[in-house]
Amino acid sequence: MSNRVIEVVDYDLSWNNIYETEKSALIKAIGSSVVKIDHIGSTSVIGLAAKPIIDILIEVSNLEELDTAHKKISALGYTIKGENGISGRRYFQKGGNQRSHHVHAFQSGDLHLHRHRVFKKYLIAHPVIASEYGSIKKEAISKSDNNINVYMALKNDFIQKHEKLALEWFSN
Repeated sequence: MSNRVIEVVDYDLSWNNIYETEKSALIKAIGSSVVKIDHIGSTSVIGLAAKPIIDILIEVSNLEELDTAHKKISALGYTIKGENGISGRRYFQKGGNQRSHHVHAFQSGDLHLHRHRVFKKYLIAHPVIASEYGSIKKEAISKSDNNINVYMALKNDFIQKHEKLALEWFSN
């Protein structure tokens, strides 16, 4: 198995089309428990540099129902990762070591759904902050030596600060 190479690239217009294609496949695989599917993360913000991995947020009416769709989700090429460190989440990765997609699924009412959606809206509404975030990510990549934990740690202060500001901004 080769080591994972992490990179941050300039915004790619194809990311939304890739998301739309995957959204259709996921709706078919998961079925009636899907309430809403959103393109989230940096690839969903036009103009923002990002790791070229499509992040997808799925709101479901019932996590147990979602869990019964694991075979169909696996058939789309996803690895089932369970909660993967976040209680109440179902997490799926596609693309093996060079990931192409991350899926985060939560049951309706979970606060993580709101947090992800608001952060995206905040970055879109504040292009200067989004640009700063892109610069921080590029700098983090240059300092992380392909270590995803170092990369995440270098972005963490920005994310913590701006998620809080995003929630305050949205509630006003």
